[in-house]
Amino acid sequence: MPEYCIIFDKEFSLIEFKNTHILSSMHFITRLSVFIVICYLASYKLYAQNDKPFTVVIDAGHGGKDPGNRGNNYFEKKIVLNIALKTGEILKRQKGFKVVYTRTKDEYITLNGRANIANKAKADLFVSIHCDAHNSNAYGAGTFVLGLHRNNDNFRIAQKENAVIFLEDNYEQEYGGFDPNNPESVISLVLMQEDYLNQSIEVANYIQQSFVKNLKRKNRTVKQAGFLVLRNTYMPSVLVETGFLTNSKEGAYLNSKKGQTEMSNAIAKAVLRYKASLDGTLSDDIVLDETSPSTAPTNEIENLQSTILYKIQIAASKNKISPAAYNFKGLSPVTRIKKGSLYRYYFGNFTSYQEAESSIPKVVKKGYRGAYIKAFENEKQLSITPEMKSE
Repeated sequence: MPEYCIIFDKEFSLIEFKNTHILSSMHFITRLSVFIVICYLASYKLYAQNDKPFTVVIDAGHGGKDPGNRGNNYFEKKIVLNIALKTGEILKRQKGFKVVYTRTKDEYITLNGRANIANKAKADLFVSIHCDAHNSNAYGAGTFVLGLHRNNDNFRIAQKENAVIFLEDNYEQEYGGFDPNNPESVISLVLMQEDYLNQSIEVANYIQQSFVKNLKRKNRTVKQAGFLVLRNTYMPSVLVETGFLTNSKEGAYLNSKKGQTEMSNAIAKAVLRYKASLDGTLSDDIVLDETSPSTAPTNEIENLQSTILYKIQIAASKNKISPAAYNFKGLSPVTRIKKGSLYRYYFGNFTSYQEAESSIPKVVKKGYRGAYIKAFENEKQLSITPEMKSE
């Protein structure tokens, strides 16, 4: 009866079975011993593979020539970069994690370029961070996985995020004729991520639970939509819409250091829960390790925008008027604040005094000749700021 020798390389990967007479004189017990050793070495290799760090690629949406949405005059690209970097710093402190960023500064990265970074890193998870916008007063946080649009709102969000490809010179060739404005184009996207869909949904659910449980955010639930940035990633992948910059209250929160820190903590806790579920160590309470020092380069994190906002007061009245644009000669956004017996109406949410000042002619042209600038911090009016003092 012919004998067979099992040949492995130096990493214990199987090379081949080949016919030989080398084992013909070995006793059964010796053969059994060899088999046990081989099984041990093979299991050692599997154990070593599982001991590798859990790699998370964190993608700050937009950047460079792509500012993202400018709701209430904020910059989506700056806000999401701060949230992404903060999330990464938290995860770096946790045992067994490795973090890779798609960008650490204000630069433009193509959608395919972001996926390539994740694939090259052989990531276990890809998280893309964004802020939403809407022509209503919508608010709340939502998480998306790749899939067919279930309604017009999902298509609108994906359409907005995918439209960035028009900034690329060769987008038609790079994205195989994909048309962000055509709902049918998304069908080809879905099949490529199908293998990771269940895990992506699991991660997205943990993120939504974290937003609701830890921050009491309005739950906009987990949805599916055709995001190009998720198409070519070969791992579980989610896109997070942290909130609406077009909502004055939520925009101010996301633009603040407090809001960005809280959102980062919530996302990081969700990632920890997902990894714990894979490890079989999931518990009801996830505690972040905050003892290790930050390893971020000093030039990595951009300065947070000031939480001070400048608004132009355009009217005051005892009457409570809706701040809709049609009541204020097309000006938007308009904020209504009651002080004493009067309702005061303010135009804009400007991040610098100079920006507000440059909008005064526009307001005057609309007929509000007595308009002037007021400063607010966390929705509380300030008497004067250093910028105003220097004027």
